[in-house]
Amino acid sequence: MNPVPDNNPAVKKVRGRFAPSPSGYMHIGNALAALLAWLQIRRQSGSLVLRIEDIDSARCRPEFTLAVMDDLRWLGLDWDEGPDVGGPFGPYVQSERQELYREALEQLSAGGQLYPCYCSRQDILAAAAAPHGLASEGPVYPGTCRSLSAAEAAERSSRKTPSLRFGVPDREVRFTDGVAGVRSVNAADGGDFIVRRADGIFSYQLAVVVDDGLMGITHVLRGADLLDSTPRQLLLYEALGYEPPSFAHVPLMMGPDGRRLAKRHGGITLAELRAAGAAPADITGWLAWIAGLLPEPEPLPAAALIPLFDLTAIHTDNIVVTAGMLSRLHPSLGQ
Repeated sequence: MNPVPDNNPAVKKVRGRFAPSPSGYMHIGNALAALLAWLQIRRQSGSLVLRIEDIDSARCRPEFTLAVMDDLRWLGLDWDEGPDVGGPFGPYVQSERQELYREALEQLSAGGQLYPCYCSRQDILAAAAAPHGLASEGPVYPGTCRSLSAAEAAERSSRKTPSLRFGVPDREVRFTDGVAGVRSVNAADGGDFIVRRADGIFSYQLAVVVDDGLMGITHVLRGADLLDSTPRQLLLYEALGYEPPSFAHVPLMMGPDGRRLAKRHGGITLAELRAAGAAPADITGWLAWIAGLLPEPEPLPAAALIPLFDLTAIHTDNIVVTAGMLSRLHPSLGQ
């Protein structure tokens, strides 16, 4: 697979993306990442891509895609390329990009970087009881199938369809995150990871790298829950010959119980806020406040926040959202 040509003028400028998974209605945690990604690109007069990550068809539904786009527009967030407006790097829906992922697998396989894995989830969980434990990306795979002989692999293939794993090198991966700062990890600590499941579904790790690489994305701003995925993705950027983007991982919203902000903490989908009478400027101003861009929450439309965007001002720790904070978003919350 060939990377985006260097002489393509569209790649020379700043290009960011917001890439939601349409598995539900947009909540304020999604909205925070979307707003900050939009502000980062608009502050630099760049191009923003909306990409729908619906590769896991069992969880994603078309009506959620429409709802996400409607919510984004209601908030005042627009995009220059996407499934509804087109663009030079489409399609902008992952389920329509399967052939591109297959080509990437062929390139990785030709480079000797993939191997079939016949282990079940139960096998890997049992191995996770060993001292290396669980990684934030899931159980660390112990490399059971990495050294199988051709004969052993053929025998197992007759009984089970394998997944495909990327063989991770034992070396340091180092990068500077726009929010979290300098990060350095031994890539092998996370274990070899799946790029295609046994059921044929391509992994998030592979799809997102192929998409960002081919779309010429220069800046990725996303939630801190994906920070630990970055070393794996950087290895894939390298293996596929792409220039990696700059990364910034913004804090997550947490409830007072220390868990991700969810329905038990109040009605927090944008659809519910809209139904309760909240205005877009109320939400964008509140989001800018909890992120660290405003000293106090005040109604400000998204466009008014563009000159205020400063990556260094964004909080580095996850944000514990209390009932009092939610009530400042809308009186119906935090009760």
